[in-house]
Amino acid sequence: MAEEDPHQPNPGDTLLFENERVRVWSMTVVPGTPGGWHSHQHDHILLWPGAGKSKGQLWGQETPGITQDAEDDFVAYKAVGDGLVPHRLHNVDDHPTRHYIIELLEPSPYAEEGPYISNGRGQSYNDADGPESQAVSPPSA
Repeated sequence: MAEEDPHQPNPGDTLLFENERVRVWSMTVVPGTPGGWHSHQHDHILLWPGAGKSKGQLWGQETPGITQDAEDDFVAYKAVGDGLVPHRLHNVDDHPTRHYIIELLEPSPYAEEGPYISNGRGQSYNDADGPESQAVSPPSA
């Protein structure tokens, strides 16, 4: 598998802002390459100001199995519960993609990971299930 530590706590490549309540990261991934392995330990908001398509690969998977297809101004909320499995993004678009991760530093009010809840300007889904499987219901507390 990867030589990188899969438990890298930083979900982005550049820390833009931090205080006692939020942490804001940016992540840029060039075409045809994977980003670094990372995990999310805090509920967070993803913001894609520009369109981009990527494939997510969970630690332990040989190939990516999750599609993230963002249109301009795609926003999604994710409850992580006790934390997410380490993963990385592969940019499958023809241009660099950049998105922002806004971590909410208070403990998650949810016991388990919840689905992505988005503004409808994109979608995230397991490739095996197809885009129709996209979950939009809020996580349970």
